[in-house]
Amino acid sequence: MKTYVAIDIGGTSIKYGLIDENDQLVESHEMPTEAHKGGPAILEKVAGIVSGYLKTVSLSGICISSAGMVDPDKGEIFYAGPQIPNYAGTQFKHDLEAQFGIPCEIENDVNCAGLAEVVSGSGQGASVAVCLTVGTGIGGCLLIDSHVFHGSSNAACEVGYLHLQDGAFQDLASTTALVRYVAEAHGDDVKDWNGRRIFQEIQKGNPLCVQGVDRMVHYLAKGIANICYVANPEVVILGGGIMGQEAILKPKIEAALKAHLVPSIAEKTKLAFAQHQNTAGMFGAYYHFKQQQASRS
Repeated sequence: MKTYVAIDIGGTSIKYGLIDENDQLVESHEMPTEAHKGGPAILEKVAGIVSGYLKTVSLSGICISSAGMVDPDKGEIFYAGPQIPNYAGTQFKHDLEAQFGIPCEIENDVNCAGLAEVVSGSGQGASVAVCLTVGTGIGGCLLIDSHVFHGSSNAACEVGYLHLQDGAFQDLASTTALVRYVAEAHGDDVKDWNGRRIFQEIQKGNPLCVQGVDRMVHYLAKGIANICYVANPEVVILGGGIMGQEAILKPKIEAALKAHLVPSIAEKTKLAFAQHQNTAGMFGAYYHFKQQQASRS
């Protein structure tokens, strides 16, 4: 049976594990990214994961999901923020294939999350889907017939930078924006608050936390509506840690979205919440690997 190593590189941690040819996650682990050490150190960590597995397992592929902007054909990072120094230019595909003689493919982490959802998650079967991850910022992915739409320069659906009337989408509707708003409303240091505490306070009836979430939902629905008018997706999938609060957020977002969409589009646009959670990156990397290898053959 063929076995693949799937590696999900985030700013805080690297999740990795083995997936078999039956699409089953056999095992998974996690290690700190230590992003401050930069791109070369991350490449070294990934190589260490692969070489560690090769001591006991025959690998048929190296499947990588990563933060940053990725050129999936060249298999390299072409842009990354300052959180990971010297990451742009890291040539995962070239370097790992040269070192191990095993096929390697890499894709952006948000694209991987979206791909995981349309292949085996809450967007399964949708011909057009949009996946948004709401966290530190807002990442986006447009999927057509279970394939990521990359645009002309691999930067399609960078929706966090969308301009709303009051600022950039992710500066208004991300978890970061929510926490900042609630902290300021209480006169507290932003370090004293996080998404978990906000929703705990909502259960206690804290009006400032309710107000903060309603504000986030207002801007989130505006941004989603703008995306829907362009892409006309069957389903919009929401992921990110805060979306674990589906019971509270879903009815609020559905109502706000309905108010911003014309009825003919609202009636045919489903709102769903991501199913894969912490394994999305690994599964998406694996699905991307299979698609890329098929296209290269």
